[in-house]
Amino acid sequence: MRLMDAQKPFIIAGPCSVESREQLNAVVSALAQMPQVSMVRCGVWKPRTRPGGFEGLGEKALRWISDLTQKLRAEGLRPLPFACEVATPQHVELVMRYGLSAVWIGARTTANPFMVQELTEAIRGTGLTVLVKNAPSPDVRLWMGAIERCRQVGLSEVIAVHRGFDVLKNGGYRNHPLWEVPIELRRVMPDISIVTDPSHIAGRRELLQEVAQWAMDLGFDGLMLEVHPHPDEALTDGRQQITPEGLKELLGKLVLRQTDGGMADKELRLMRGQIDRIDDQLLRLLASRLEVSGEIARVKAQSNLAVFQPKRWESLLQQRLSTAEELHLEPEFVKGIFEKIHAESVRVQQERLSRAEKDVEKSE
Repeated sequence: MRLMDAQKPFIIAGPCSVESREQLNAVVSALAQMPQVSMVRCGVWKPRTRPGGFEGLGEKALRWISDLTQKLRAEGLRPLPFACEVATPQHVELVMRYGLSAVWIGARTTANPFMVQELTEAIRGTGLTVLVKNAPSPDVRLWMGAIERCRQVGLSEVIAVHRGFDVLKNGGYRNHPLWEVPIELRRVMPDISIVTDPSHIAGRRELLQEVAQWAMDLGFDGLMLEVHPHPDEALTDGRQQITPEGLKELLGKLVLRQTDGGMADKELRLMRGQIDRIDDQLLRLLASRLEVSGEIARVKAQSNLAVFQPKRWESLLQQRLSTAEELHLEPEFVKGIFEKIHAESVRVQQERLSRAEKDVEKSE
């Protein structure tokens, strides 16, 4: 049976890093008693951005995982499947030797197609479930490419993991969620299961509930959360880890949304029809605006004016933001829209000017 078929939401939980046998036993014994948890995540190899910190225990940690699985079975507790990150074919070989059920491809590995290809070839035919984290940059094509490479070698269960993105303005998160990126992945790959990693998005435990709820509201399939018996003493990423009790509380507060609208479907159809008509009007207005921009290019060419007029752009933006405030619209949202509109307007004007110059050259 595919792991993702176990239950929804699919909850993956466990320590950022396996630090000791005692720490691992404490966390997993607690998780085994939570029916909501479907898989244990555990960092075995943890190379840090800069050397010198705790970098994981490698094979020793895998040996403890194998021993613990046998212990849970002997005690009649659920022997949960384990997953860890792999970055080399040698890691895959060791994971198979110690009987793990799943692996994940980390964000930095996803960003490198050469490494992804090498890993997927090593995983080919193993029967492992593979989780693919998004690359640090918000490039949905890199994410898709790693997933496609997994599928090309015949891997039967591939799961996307949304762990946020490294951007300049992170909005107070460790990695900005940029929800539009996983939404786009779902649009172009409608059959892919998506699990959100609130721990790496939030970077601090007080934001975990908010991020987890957003993921559920957007209809994603599960969550990956870091759990430690004593988070403040953790050797890696202590601020974003929670205790097993904290995990139980977080899961208990989650509001799970229905996928079937039931009686609300008729009302939703009416309101969605309104949105469709409004969107149609917006597109027609945008087309009209860009046509006027093209005419402006003609006037600028006749007057030998530059396409980009900084003072005009600053004035226009401030006027639109003032109107947005009156209409109770989020300023950053409106600013983002008009920056894109302005960029397209500049492109259209440059194109018209270039075309006009070529026509002049031909006439001469």
